[in-house]
This record gives sequence, C-alpha cells and structure tokens, in this order.
Amino acid sequence: MKRPQSHRASGFTVIELLVIIAILGVASVLFFIQKSNLESANRDEKRKVAVNAIYYNLEEVFYSKNGYYPISINEKNLTAMDPALLTDTNGLKPNQALEGAEDLSEEDRQAAESYLQGAYEYKYEPTNCDTEGHCKSYTIRVQLDREAEYVKKSRRS
Repeated sequence: MKRPQSHRASGFTVIELLVIIAILGVASVLFFIQKSNLESANRDEKRKVAVNAIYYNLEEVFYSKNGYYPISINEKNLTAMDPALLTDTNGLKPNQALEGAEDLSEEDRQAAESYLQGAYEYKYEPTNCDTEGHCKSYTIRVQLDREAEYVKKSRRS
C-alpha cells in the first residue's frame, strides 16, 4: 500500500520572519546608538585638542612675546597654531560674523558680537584688562557632549 505523500511547502514561517526582523531591528538600534556615542566622543576630543592648542599658544607664544594676554582670540594673535583649530564643531570661527562688516552701525556690530559669543563654542574670557586691551589672565571654556565643561585658566593671574 502506498502512503499518500504530503506536500510540505518550503520557506519560512511568519513567526520565523518576525523573529529575524526583530533581531535586525535591535541590531540596527544598537549600531546607531554606538555610532552616535563615537561621534560625540570624537567631537569632545576635537574640542579638547583645540582648547589645549589655544592655551599653549597663549602661554608659550603670545605671552612670551608680548608680556600680556589678548582681549580676544583670532588667527592674527594665535599665529603659532593651525588656524583650523579655531573653527568649532559647528563650523564657526571667532569673530566670523564680524568679518567684512566694517560698514555696520555700532548697534548692529554689537548685536553681531552678542550673537557670535552665544554661538561660538569656545568661550575666551579675559580678565584684568586695561584700556589698551592688555589682559593679565584669562579662562577658556568649552561645553563637552559626554563630559563636564572643559576649562583652562592662564598660568598667571
């Protein structure tokens, strides 16, 4: 006697497909979380390198040459460092909003300076400055993504 052959369809069941989709979904979420963490750590490292370069340039080059600290930082007074380090992770440079803005009214210029100070990541805070723009000390600050604020203070006060 011959047995009737049952035809079993080959392929995946709906349950198997759902399990595979769930595994791929979890894997992709973990991948993007890790990618975001690495990008944040990379931005923080770039910020620290830039602050250290600014600090070194102010202490070892600018102060040694002039005997005081500048009232603001820019490519002109930080000549011993790569100017690209002054560009923050948002692509802004110090005083970028004021470049080519000589014909602005004093009110517009102050508004541009105020905006720039809020947008530029590296905060240079000179202290004990005289009327000629010669300062005795300073603090550099940058807010990091994954750590506390990174601060460097001048050696002299």
